[in-house]
Amino acid sequence: MLLGEKIKMLRVQHDLTQEELANRCELSKGFISQIERDLTSPSIATLIDILECLGTNLKDFFSEETEEKIVFTNEDYFVKDEEDFSVTWLVPSAQKNSMEPIMLQLKGNAKTEIDDPHEGEEFGYVLSGKIVVVCGKVRKKCKKGESFYFNSNQPHYIENLGSTEATVLWVSTPPSF
Repeated sequence: MLLGEKIKMLRVQHDLTQEELANRCELSKGFISQIERDLTSPSIATLIDILECLGTNLKDFFSEETEEKIVFTNEDYFVKDEEDFSVTWLVPSAQKNSMEPIMLQLKGNAKTEIDDPHEGEEFGYVLSGKIVVVCGKVRKKCKKGESFYFNSNQPHYIENLGSTEATVLWVSTPPSF
């Protein structure tokens, strides 16, 4: 099997679009497309990054035996920095699982992007700061040490009305981040 075919197969197994994989790897969608069609070859470092985003490594990618990873460290995490927030994927291969945990760091006076309605549920625990959870027309305050839980069937987002950063452990099922 060609390298690109195998990467595409893993991406599809993890239910990721090319754009989602590209974002997690900090690459362009076009570059991922070229790799998958075997029009270009990634460097070893880039291949390692792509494989980590797909929940595997070089050894396992080129071998037929796989062992499920159950403990993750800072080295496994992927961070996407936006202007008003950053998202840390705590389990790189969570797209294949029933739930996906992230760590959200939301700057003061900022909000996340609005997540369109989808099937599933969301849970969050505020590690620091104060936030407002917006689900449809409902707005609920949530502060450090408190948690939230809702069905994802309405547009939803998190807002930080304070001046200091808020940190939230956020879990979505099924994976949607």
